[in-house]
Amino acid sequence: MSILKFFRRILCLAFIVACANISSFAVETNSIRAVIPALPEGRLADSNTLQQIYEEVKTPFKYGVVLTGAGTNEFVDCPSIFRSGDHWFMMYVAITNKVGYQTFLARSDDLLHWQKLGKILSFTPTNHWDAWQADGGIALADHRWDGSHELEKFGGKFWLSYIGGAKQGYETDPLSLGIAWTKNPAKAKEWNRISENPILSGKDADARDFEKKTLYKSQIIHDKSESLGFPFVMFYNGKKKNGFERIGMAVSKDLIHWNRYGENPVVANGETKTNGISGDPQIVKISGVWTMFYFGAGWQPKAFDTFACSYDLVHWTKWDGAHLVEPSEPFDKTYAHKPWVLKWNGVVYHFYCAVGDQGRVIALATSRDLK
Repeated sequence: MSILKFFRRILCLAFIVACANISSFAVETNSIRAVIPALPEGRLADSNTLQQIYEEVKTPFKYGVVLTGAGTNEFVDCPSIFRSGDHWFMMYVAITNKVGYQTFLARSDDLLHWQKLGKILSFTPTNHWDAWQADGGIALADHRWDGSHELEKFGGKFWLSYIGGAKQGYETDPLSLGIAWTKNPAKAKEWNRISENPILSGKDADARDFEKKTLYKSQIIHDKSESLGFPFVMFYNGKKKNGFERIGMAVSKDLIHWNRYGENPVVANGETKTNGISGDPQIVKISGVWTMFYFGAGWQPKAFDTFACSYDLVHWTKWDGAHLVEPSEPFDKTYAHKPWVLKWNGVVYHFYCAVGDQGRVIALATSRDLK
């Protein structure tokens, strides 16, 4: 080991110890949460690595629409997929008559044909902060690219994170983040919101500049190595003004109490004109490389899905080649965005929200032609 690598490793370990101490102090003293300092920059993914990841995850074949709303006045959005037993399940959200989002569950045997099961996270008019928005996505999915795609329990429960809001409409500001749990994620039954909600909000004293107006879609992974000093890592997009959204991080030891991680967003686009969206991150690990699927809009035409790569979860190299999915068909001619990507039996499945001649629906692209 070179002297430079030795001192870099010592510096990283010192950061991890300091981060853990800061978090413990904040919880024990009930003080204002501290923003955890980010690790210094280390190894970055190079262009060859990004090209290899692209070749592995690309899905040039559009299978088509796999889930629609109940009628012309209902739109569906934000798929996240997991496996339980012999079935696949899709957590998705729906909005009817532009009132607000609620979260639903669907089931499939083959990832192609889906049966709706019912609602799992509803409006709560008695709650002030999330009365009319309940937009959920799975937490603690197996993030290994060649993994089981099952959900992991923590504390004997399964978990989700969700966008909550007090106002009616399509993602009406301000929006904050909440946590809910269940004993059986494969059952269409209302999940249990925790009393500590909202766990992160743009109104928090420690909210960073890029998230002071609204917080959007989040994903929580279990980093078993605790490479950042915490087992649970959350990625989410936030905004300080309309049309400019960037992806930041938070960390936790128990899924309930969270500290923001780093002063700055970790993935951003459109900085020159402060216009453009980077959002709805999904994290997987492919051959030792952390890969973040996310959607872009505003900084290039229309809306599309792309990715970035990292070795430490903090410093990301953005792919600047061909989009993973982009508008090309009547059903996604306006938007092709908000990814959930997985590999099963040698086939890559890329679920996304499509907006086109069928309204807002959930569509699928694959690495092989499955029609």
